[in-house]
Amino acid sequence: MKRSLTKHNALLFLTVFLGLAGVIGVSRLIESQRSVAIPVTTDEQLYLNGATVKRASLGFNGLAADWYWMRSLQYVGRKVLANGQGLQLDNLGALNLKLLPPLLDTATTLDPQFLEPYEYAAIVLPGIDVKEAIRITQKGIAANPSSWRLHQHLGYIHWQQQDYEAARNTYREGAKLPGAPPWMQAMQARMAAEGGSRDTAREIYQHMYEQSADEKVKEMARRRLLQLRSFDEREGLRRLMTAYKSQTGRCPRSWTELTPALRALKIQLDAAGAPFDPAGVAYVMLANKCDVETDPRSEVPNN
Repeated sequence: MKRSLTKHNALLFLTVFLGLAGVIGVSRLIESQRSVAIPVTTDEQLYLNGATVKRASLGFNGLAADWYWMRSLQYVGRKVLANGQGLQLDNLGALNLKLLPPLLDTATTLDPQFLEPYEYAAIVLPGIDVKEAIRITQKGIAANPSSWRLHQHLGYIHWQQQDYEAARNTYREGAKLPGAPPWMQAMQARMAAEGGSRDTAREIYQHMYEQSADEKVKEMARRRLLQLRSFDEREGLRRLMTAYKSQTGRCPRSWTELTPALRALKIQLDAAGAPFDPAGVAYVMLANKCDVETDPRSEVPNN
């Protein structure tokens, strides 16, 4: 019995040792290839493609995929921090994230059943390279034909591009898969009837918030829902301003001039009489334009 345990422990040690050796070997190979990478900036060296790393990973493809996935997140995180602005995860086109498509592609080549990179590609890549976003997500569907979530992600990309017919077809195919929720079938009909409506957007982001396991994606969806609610509220406030102008011949100069109407609508106001946005920050009146906008300090996205 004791001899059997010793043998078992030796096998465990050998497995761990080989795993560490594989990771170290892949890392060294990656570092050794940096000198032949595309000459962008020193921290933007193009790593080996997935097929090459897969051959060099000694069978530890999952560990190498995790490494590339973490590099993808770190790469985006550094760019966002360097930019110094509150950017939405689905609106990072200004950051020149040219290495993100190959990083995500490599992670999914190493481990085709690793679903998180596919979701990240569907959310982030459309603003950077929509063709790559579609290609990588379709690659995920081919490798995971029973995953209705990947059809949800692809449908989202097509919807964002206002290709409602492609989005409808994608949701329809996803709805046929085992375990697909009933709303996938409903989304097919909604795309055909009102693909570009605000209600459709609200439903898409609500399902994204409820279904995603990625906290960054959930946060993005939550803020988009706040933004959609703010759009509705601002339209209502503009109607009040327009009605006030039609009665008085001018735009209101302050929120206090609209207090009776705002209170009648049971809109929550701050001490100065300004209505709150969905994030709890007062709206800003543009008195000369009969218009309203969100405060820059609000977490409601401006775009």
